Amino acid sequence: MADHESALLSAVPHQLFIAGAWVDAAGGGTFAVRDPATGAVVREVADATAADAIRALDAAVAAQESWAATAPRTRSDILRRAWELVQERTEDLALLMTVEMGKPLAEARGEVAYGGEFLRWFSEEAVRIHGRYGLNPEGTGQMVVSQRPVGPSFFITPWNFPFAMATRKIAPALAAGCTVVIKPPQLTPLTTLFFTQLLADAGLPAGVVNVVTSASSRRVSAPIIADPRLRKLSFTGSTEVGRQLIAQAAENVLRVSMELGGNAPFVVFEDADLDKAVDGAITAKFRNIGQACTAANRFIVHERVATEFAKRVTARVEEMKIGRGTEDGVTIGPLIDDDAVNKAAELVADATARGASVLTGGARIDSPGSFYEPTVVTGVIEGSAILREEIFGPVLAIATFATEDEAVHLANNTEYGLVSYVYTQDLARGHRMIDKLETGMMGLNSGVVSNAAAPFGGVKQSGVGREGGFEGIHEFLATKYTLIPSN
Repeated sequence: MADHESALLSAVPHQLFIAGAWVDAAGGGTFAVRDPATGAVVREVADATAADAIRALDAAVAAQESWAATAPRTRSDILRRAWELVQERTEDLALLMTVEMGKPLAEARGEVAYGGEFLRWFSEEAVRIHGRYGLNPEGTGQMVVSQRPVGPSFFITPWNFPFAMATRKIAPALAAGCTVVIKPPQLTPLTTLFFTQLLADAGLPAGVVNVVTSASSRRVSAPIIADPRLRKLSFTGSTEVGRQLIAQAAENVLRVSMELGGNAPFVVFEDADLDKAVDGAITAKFRNIGQACTAANRFIVHERVATEFAKRVTARVEEMKIGRGTEDGVTIGPLIDDDAVNKAAELVADATARGASVLTGGARIDSPGSFYEPTVVTGVIEGSAILREEIFGPVLAIATFATEDEAVHLANNTEYGLVSYVYTQDLARGHRMIDKLETGMMGLNSGVVSNAAAPFGGVKQSGVGREGGFEGIHEFLATKYTLIPSN
């Protein structure tokens, strides 16, 4: 494994990808990518300048007309071929993610499968972009409604799902006929660079996808967003940064898609199947070491079953193996950096200062990497920071409720509204929760909701727009109406 890892890291592209070629950054600057499990530098990659960013946009603009005119079947075939190449290189993609991000190898393989599905799904959607035609109500003419590509698009992706977040944005854009500039995360750029080469190998024309890696997101993002030739901005990350980007995008009235912060409630009613609820809790909380916008953040458990639920999840958490994600049996890898460890520790400290109890974990791990023990905290009271802020770490925090109305209040008592999870065997109650919980997605007796065929996105300050599903491609299409008079 070590020899293969070394060879793979050496083979990963480390330059910018502009107009179909790998090129150095202007001035030759680079920045380091580190393994969060060891702190070691694993690769130096190009550090783009503002001039590089505009070069990338130039390439996307130059390619836009021809790519929009490319037959939908051709665009479909390229995406399908890219999906096939991803299947062939699953182990390499998974290993890269584990090395640069820290997630266990088994989870990284799962991300490759999930992320790859966006390529396959949108390869199928590329040939199903529909319009409509019909007589107007007055009978004086024919209405033709058609869809056109929005145009050059700019993507800023997060570090926690470096493959899936790239494919979830790139695939629908390409299917719709839009060209792309993507700025991968500073912490985990290698997966995107590797995937970009697969796109080129799949036959993607030069200039359709361009990649600018940089240690400064603002340095490359600001000039691209300010350029009047850009027509679409898509960002996944914090609500704070999303607000700033929306403000910048407003200057040129850009179309925007924003997948922002989450504070997902996981509600367990007294009639829930606790075995299923515990399984769902472990998945919803600890997938990706808790570093997911869809991670269950607040466990709101009925007071009658809270003690038993806490006992069962604690037993499961205590079985988790901590270590570098490439090691056999590891289920909890490192957090992305020391700041993430500090945040988890501060949130647990605040909760316990307010009377909560740590049932297991609750401490940093003394190692070269950024590790924090998987933790269960119970007796968390309303007002605790851990119930307000996105944890983004392996900490399961339990609060209790007595009535359905109280559960709804606690679940909705946040500015975020990305996803919720509800466990109940009462079908009528389940439907009430669908109506009452203020989230863009919901798992009813399920700890996983994400699927390439489903619309992903939130309400309130969790963002605007949807990725995936039939809805995903429409984020990259503009509707055009034409009237043809009858005489």
